[in-house]
Amino acid sequence: MTSRRSFLIKTVAAAATLPAAQSVLAQAAAKPRLDEKNAQAAALGYVHDTKKVDAKKFPRHAASQNCANCQLYKAGKDGWGDCSIFPANVVNANGWCSAWVKKAG
Repeated sequence: MTSRRSFLIKTVAAAATLPAAQSVLAQAAAKPRLDEKNAQAAALGYVHDTKKVDAKKFPRHAASQNCANCQLYKAGKDGWGDCSIFPANVVNANGWCSAWVKKAG
C-alpha cells in the first residue's frame, strides 16, 4: 500500500516534468511553412507577400488585404500563423490568397 507521503512525492515529481514534456510536444507539432508551389496554394494564388499578387489574375485583390487581417488566420510566432484553408502548414502574416475574408471587428 502506498503512503500519502510517497504518493505526494511522486505526484510533485511528475508535475515537475510536465513543462519539459509540453515543450517537446510543441516542437513536434510545429507545422512547416506553406510552399507557394503547393498545388492548393497555387490554385488559390497564395503568395508570402501581398504586394506580389498577380493583379491581372486577381483583380479584386487590394493592397491592404493580407493574412493578418483575414478571418481565417490565427497569429503565431515570427510572423507566421495558422490558416484554416491550409491546416497542415503555417502562412505568412503578410501573405494573401483568394480565400481572403475580412476579419470581423
